Amino acid sequence: MRTGLLGTGPWARMAYAPALSRHDELEFTGVWGRRPAAAKELADGYGVRAYDDVDELLADVDAVAVALPPAVQADLAVKAARAGCHLLLDKPLATTVEEGRAVVEAVDEAGVASVVFFTVRFQPETDAWIHEQAARKDWFTGRAEWLGSVFSADGSPFAASPWRREKGALWDVGPHALSVLLPVLGDVRRVAAAAHGPGDTVHLVLEHAGGASSTLALSLTAPPAAEGATVELRGAAGVELLPQSTESAVYALLRAGDALLDASRTGHAHACDARFGLRVTEILAAAQGRLKDGA
Repeated sequence: MRTGLLGTGPWARMAYAPALSRHDELEFTGVWGRRPAAAKELADGYGVRAYDDVDELLADVDAVAVALPPAVQADLAVKAARAGCHLLLDKPLATTVEEGRAVVEAVDEAGVASVVFFTVRFQPETDAWIHEQAARKDWFTGRAEWLGSVFSADGSPFAASPWRREKGALWDVGPHALSVLLPVLGDVRRVAAAAHGPGDTVHLVLEHAGGASSTLALSLTAPPAAEGATVELRGAAGVELLPQSTESAVYALLRAGDALLDASRTGHAHACDARFGLRVTEILAAAQGRLKDGA
């Protein structure tokens, strides 16, 4: 599957380009970016073509991997789907429901496959744990803490990201927490409460369709010594904790590539497709509304 990369920022360089270059069945063929010089530098490093015109790249490939800010991603995902390209997208799919819905509609109309890269859903240990817990229906409550230090530690390559500075932890790490909780506890019926904490920290209380509730603590401004991700489930059988994975994002992306290939060949949607990405966007948008209202 001839695959082009859209994006030239830190995430494209650290994760997407290495994964595309290593995948046995995805042929990394070209790079497009909003900064032509950066696209050329990245493309030259992998011996592929740098494209000045995104439409030209879309005409030359079967699929695109997107490592761009969500608002830019959503617009280009619609364009790529309409050009007949399968989509390997990043979280969040979009930061407005309208943009996310446009992607889903374009995917459905074009009949292309889509996979949204939620890291823990493509790491073997965590994915197996999620499937195991989802098979149980007796959960009482869940707790997710996704605490990063992007804005509080020195040297993070993502600290200068304009969209992260604007949207904060809710939209950057909130999708990770939801990608674990939703398949286990069920869809979110209501964002019951939302409150601001220190820095960009937010706290959410969710009611799930399965009858359980969950709480989320999300931050990109945690002290470095306090950073980390924890998911705890409590139910009739006791307490379960999300295992820690030592596998890199590159290897998780290789599995996301496998998932895209499988979806394109079978026509069966992956659990983390654009429609799931839209649902995550809808929940985060509802939470954002609650924060704005001071609820």
